[in-house]
Amino acid sequence: MRLHRNLCFAVIDGLHKIFNEDEYADKVIQTLLKRDKRWGSRDRSFVAETTYDIVRWKRLYAEIADVKAPFDRDNLWRLFAVWATLKGIRLPDWKYFENTPTRKIKGRFDELSKIRKYRESIPDWIDAVGAKELGEALWAKEIAMQNVQADVILRTNTLKTTKKDLQLRLQSEGIETEFLNDYPAALKLKERANVFKTETFKDGWFEVQDASSQLVADFLEVEPGMKVVDACAGAGGKTLHIAALMQNKGQVIAMDIYESKLKKLKIRAKRNGVHNFDMRVLDSTKPIKKLYGKADRVLIDAPCSGLGVLRRNPDAKWKLEPEFLDRIKLTQQEVLQNYSKMVKPGGKLVYATCSVLPSENREQVDKFLTSESGKDFTFVKDNNVLAHKSGFDGFYMALLEKKK
Repeated sequence: MRLHRNLCFAVIDGLHKIFNEDEYADKVIQTLLKRDKRWGSRDRSFVAETTYDIVRWKRLYAEIADVKAPFDRDNLWRLFAVWATLKGIRLPDWKYFENTPTRKIKGRFDELSKIRKYRESIPDWIDAVGAKELGEALWAKEIAMQNVQADVILRTNTLKTTKKDLQLRLQSEGIETEFLNDYPAALKLKERANVFKTETFKDGWFEVQDASSQLVADFLEVEPGMKVVDACAGAGGKTLHIAALMQNKGQVIAMDIYESKLKKLKIRAKRNGVHNFDMRVLDSTKPIKKLYGKADRVLIDAPCSGLGVLRRNPDAKWKLEPEFLDRIKLTQQEVLQNYSKMVKPGGKLVYATCSVLPSENREQVDKFLTSESGKDFTFVKDNNVLAHKSGFDGFYMALLEKKK
């Protein structure tokens, strides 16, 4: 592989924004990819994947390069040189790469790879929390999988098509997919591609949604005609899935504290042909109180640490702080206590997170069940999805039923 100066500069600029200006990697990369209209798909994928790679392995590369944050531009080039050397890419004779100790880099890599926090490139505190909660052996496997680039998974919009027809139509647009067993609506891309540019996407035949995330709506056991509340809807991936499972019959109420996210859901719903849904911005407790005891199903896709989806958001491990973990657990319990009141007698509730930590998952459910608000609920079942076992995102979901 030959390195091109303008592409490398784009990567360095991106790293500067992510590491030094605390911007989100996905947003930075979206902006970078619009930088030069002449770039082809290979150029764009080089910029995106190289930036993500260096973000993912920041701690390991910084240790090898012997540089510390905040990184000036010379230090960012050093990180880049480490990345290129370990990928077996010959460094051009640019001034940024003068005196790069190639052999020393490989030696340091072998040495540091024996220590998990460097090998998996994670902060000490996340490594300690993961090992404490999952046990050394399980955590080692899980965090290793969280450093593997995630596959692109599509969810068939069954309101408009079938999985087979979706596969055939994508094939006609040059995109090859394969079926996933045990995931009724899922197709996996054989090679990465920008699916958002396809006519199939514009016609609302699919959404991009990880296979583990697709399990959540199924877990809710919805039926056409029900009143269902998605209490932390965000941009509504699961809301749309629920609406499809309900065949557009009944009512899905999407709630979120951020109006901007619900506006995105409105656009997605129109494309998906979903019309059995309403939106409520949670700017007070009123929308929830109005629904006390009225919902057949409530989904609480709770805010969490996101430690099950690090392969999608590698910069999250550098932004997370121990205090956030403590705060988010209080929020999770609060949300469970308040939103569960919308479930009617005989109705069901799913509590879900994209975390692999028991303290955010089963322990929260058990705490709720022993509380005043939770005493009317019984535990039905849960599913603890670990990335290293499933090959997809780490997720948790628990189904609870309200006594009649």
